[in-house]
Amino acid sequence: MKNFVFISPNFPTNYWKFCHHLKADGLNVLGIGDQPYDELLPELRASLSEYYKVSSLENYDEVYRAMGFFIHKYGRIDWLESNNEYWLERDAALRTDFNITSGFQNKDIPSIRFKSGMKEFYRRAGIATAPYHLVDDRQGCLDFIGRVGWPVVVKPDNGVGASDTRKLASEADLDAFLAQKKSGVPYIMEEFIHAEINSYDAIYNSKGEPIFETGNITPKSLMDVVNNAENVMYYILKDLPDDTRAAGRATAKSFGVKSRFVHFEFFRLTQDQAGMGKKGDVVALEVNMRPSGGYSPDMMNFANSTDVYKIWADMIAFDRSTLPVGEHFYCAFAGRRDGCEFRLSREELEKKYAANMKMIGRIPPALADAMADQMFIATFSTKEDMNAFYADALAPKN
Repeated sequence: MKNFVFISPNFPTNYWKFCHHLKADGLNVLGIGDQPYDELLPELRASLSEYYKVSSLENYDEVYRAMGFFIHKYGRIDWLESNNEYWLERDAALRTDFNITSGFQNKDIPSIRFKSGMKEFYRRAGIATAPYHLVDDRQGCLDFIGRVGWPVVVKPDNGVGASDTRKLASEADLDAFLAQKKSGVPYIMEEFIHAEINSYDAIYNSKGEPIFETGNITPKSLMDVVNNAENVMYYILKDLPDDTRAAGRATAKSFGVKSRFVHFEFFRLTQDQAGMGKKGDVVALEVNMRPSGGYSPDMMNFANSTDVYKIWADMIAFDRSTLPVGEHFYCAFAGRRDGCEFRLSREELEKKYAANMKMIGRIPPALADAMADQMFIATFSTKEDMNAFYADALAPKN
């Protein structure tokens, strides 16, 4: 029996489903987390052979000792994963230290975590990327801006999501950023791209072949959503466009993706942009070597009438999956901020779209910056019906 260590299996809360299917496929699933065992979801507890609580997952020595305990008790660890962006470097360090070869190692981190490090792999894949500058001093930034023009975007070179990402449109904005940026954190500055975000989401086997593919669209900038505390909308596509599929596969090949669930983000240009391409072209944004965050895996299931948790577990256990993908839909996420007043109350929205609703609930505080506070997830056969739902779900009260 293969031993699988799942780091932080309790967060996000829906990740118990990964553990459930790993166990169902015959793996010995071991968890390491910082939540007391008695507070874990019953479904998660039922999916784990053993759980090792640490006081903090940030404490590497504690996690290292947990791994040592599991190895002493169960033998060699075959797989280790968190499927979480925040722990990618921790996962790689543990794999390297314990010679777990089924995943990224320390040496791989610069290319998959640092936005500047991703650029060369996109170039090899033949996909355009935004010109960039590693932030140094004011004059260096101004020299770069002199070449690409205002506005520019700045963000941590090794960052998660849209955290600490901002748009600079003037020298005053630049000066404010330089005065406020976190000390010791490397930042990347990029030309601003006029686009919407399109993703390529896939599960790859050990041969580097996709066994499941889908994608989503985020019409609003996540940077604006976070910085301006806006309401949230994004949706899983009914059908993945051919150019997104091609860009995703080329990116996966360039980065050497194997045995992983991935979430690659691309820009789709909303206007012609010199040096980048024509309106509608696909341009690189960044790779995320884990599933799309929050409840996106559940949305993929609703959109494709399947179970990506099982497909991923099947990939780990058997390097393939025979689970069918059924009828396709658009799957819409609408996130409402607390404190905002809407034309339709929660109850009115639920009643009107009762036949479409798949999930309704509160969003954990740790995810609220990017996803708002109250979520509604619904499926639709046509884009027109989905747009009508968004108009109802997010329209402010007059």
